[in-house]
Amino acid sequence: MNFSTLFRTKENLNLDKKTLTILRYIAIFGQLLAINIVYFYLKLPFPLMLSYITISIGLLTNLYLQYGIKINQLKDFYAAPFLLYDLIQLSILLYLTGGIFNPFSFLLVIPAIVSSTFLSMGTTIILGLITSLLLLIISFFYLPLPGEDMNLLHFPNFYKMGIIISILIGLMFLSYFGIRFAGEKKKTEEAFKKLQEVIYKEYELESLGGQAAAAAHSLGTPLATISVVAKELKKEIGDNKELSKDIELLISQSKRCSEILKRISKKQVEEDKFFSSTKLENLLEEIINSFKETSSKEIALVSINDKNKIDIQRSAEMIYGLRNFIGNAIKFSKSKVNIFLISDEKEIKIIVNDDGPGFPKDIIAKLGEPYIKSRSLELKSNSGLGLGTFLGKTLLERQNAKLTFKDDKNLGGASVVISWSPKNILL
Repeated sequence: MNFSTLFRTKENLNLDKKTLTILRYIAIFGQLLAINIVYFYLKLPFPLMLSYITISIGLLTNLYLQYGIKINQLKDFYAAPFLLYDLIQLSILLYLTGGIFNPFSFLLVIPAIVSSTFLSMGTTIILGLITSLLLLIISFFYLPLPGEDMNLLHFPNFYKMGIIISILIGLMFLSYFGIRFAGEKKKTEEAFKKLQEVIYKEYELESLGGQAAAAAHSLGTPLATISVVAKELKKEIGDNKELSKDIELLISQSKRCSEILKRISKKQVEEDKFFSSTKLENLLEEIINSFKETSSKEIALVSINDKNKIDIQRSAEMIYGLRNFIGNAIKFSKSKVNIFLISDEKEIKIIVNDDGPGFPKDIIAKLGEPYIKSRSLELKSNSGLGLGTFLGKTLLERQNAKLTFKDDKNLGGASVVISWSPKNILL
């Protein structure tokens, strides 16, 4: 793993300054409250002034973070020094108050956990190693626990090692959880961003026809005026051949613009029909025909069991989702793709089967999640990161569909089953 990958320098990793500032204020005032209760209420002696000085320095660093740093989103290497100081500050306080035997020693894991959630893996590993080192130091070098006769208190070495190991296990577990949680959250956010882009583009294409018709209507009157004025100028010019040629060119070009706008207006009428309600069989046929223009593979639609021929409303989500799974079947198939449309009063089902290698066993349980990759050598040249499947599945589920991924027994490849109840597909 190289430097840029470990520290994810190409990614937009940020820790909100306000979040870090509030967390540090909570820690600082919590430390002040704890040492004051122990010293003044419980009357247990320990180096109070050194503790105050340590916490005061932490308070100054937080004031600098709040007012001295102008940016609101802290990059990886800007946030890490403050977390490192918090780690050192807490270690000093623990050294002054009993070391690893202090009940608050488990708080040493917090800076690394914050880093694992918001910052890079490299920063988390560095903070984790420093935490482990400081933990070992305060396990063997520390001042006694506050209280009378605490010097007489003796802890067996195995008890001390148990505390060290338990904190280290907690550090590794929580840091790993933070890294995985942050990574999965980021991947999901990126995938949904792609999803929004797809939907935006689909609806943008859908609206182009309406915009073109509006433009044709708005530009029709100015073009007609230009044409009339040009013809009048031609009459007034008379026998001036040079100017007559320019006027005739102007008239011909304005006429050409009018014809183009008429064609655009007619096209919009056709597009209105395209995006109106339709039969599911007709929609599948249009999608299949679009693939037949670019693929030589055999694509068959079987709809003899389509008993419930209801009208559905065409939508960008429905079209993109179906195109995605049909396109994947064509992409991975050897020569044949079968699409079955089955419906009755209780269920509407589309089954897309192909004669390709099928779904790889190592990812079939994860299909529909973004950014997954199979180790199958047979699929390596064609496989992506699962983003297309995620987009298609999410879009169809937004149309109340249920999806199932399995192997096809007839063709020997993959099978995708998309189903609706009739009342849900009409929503």
